[in-house]
Amino acid sequence: MNRSRLLLFALALSASIACPVAAQEAAPDATEEVVVTARNSGAPMWTVRTPAGVVLVVGEMRNVPKATPWYPDRLEKAAGGAQRIILGTKAKVSPGDILRLIFSGGKLTKLPDGRVAADYLDAQRLARLRAIEARYEQDYDRRNFLITSFDLLSRRLAFSKDTGDDATDVVRKAARRGDIPTRPVGEVRGEDMLDNLFAASPETHIPCLDAAMTAAEVGPEIVLARGKAWTGYDVPAVMANPLETALGRCWPWTDTNLGAELRGQWVVALDEAVAQPGVTLAVVPIRVLAEEGGVLDQLKARGLDISGPRWR
Repeated sequence: MNRSRLLLFALALSASIACPVAAQEAAPDATEEVVVTARNSGAPMWTVRTPAGVVLVVGEMRNVPKATPWYPDRLEKAAGGAQRIILGTKAKVSPGDILRLIFSGGKLTKLPDGRVAADYLDAQRLARLRAIEARYEQDYDRRNFLITSFDLLSRRLAFSKDTGDDATDVVRKAARRGDIPTRPVGEVRGEDMLDNLFAASPETHIPCLDAAMTAAEVGPEIVLARGKAWTGYDVPAVMANPLETALGRCWPWTDTNLGAELRGQWVVALDEAVAQPGVTLAVVPIRVLAEEGGVLDQLKARGLDISGPRWR
């Protein structure tokens, strides 16, 4: 994976543009129409009802295979009836961040100090890696474990190939057309993300490598199975899928500081949303919602009225 592709992978957190336009409260009948239309889109979602209004929480799975179609036009129509929209974290990347990656990106792609995989992996892990190298005719011996994991998931399993619309893109388009107030759930500076990534030791990426090797060993059929589970509202099956497991065990989600910050932004944003009148529509990574102790568990613990598919 070249450095520019690494930048896109590392910094590709969902972004949206904040809009300062004020929104008016929706009439009750209009609210119910938005809820029903959104639920019929084929994307798993949860409705949080409060005395003030309704929060629609879409559990987004990026890279939905075209072979497992859903109905993005219905989600787009529903988003057009919302009073406000919350999308993913905005990564603020500067020209300096890009230059830093160009000139120092080799530190991210290779293991440090001329070391090799055998310097970090036990015999069982090393044997698995060697078998995968032989299977795909690749040499991962000097590569950073995070880069090896991304290669296994994005190139060998090709989970981002032949995919349809993502919920974030659909909702963002509707917001622009309807001039609906939209904001990112939070912001992360590219400089901070790169500092975090450069500081991570190879050992911290071994759980990611473990999960990526498991996904590669199972094979590309897990890509379609993940899509079918998502469009079938089988959220536990999505979460148990080896591909989804691997994505959730890789940087930045497993980083103690950055991962916690990204999750915490959603908890704060939805806490604020439940106090707002009318309809708030939020597009949230499904793993952030459905993981143990995740956003849905935390909202349920607050005694909120949540309806939608079982998540665990």
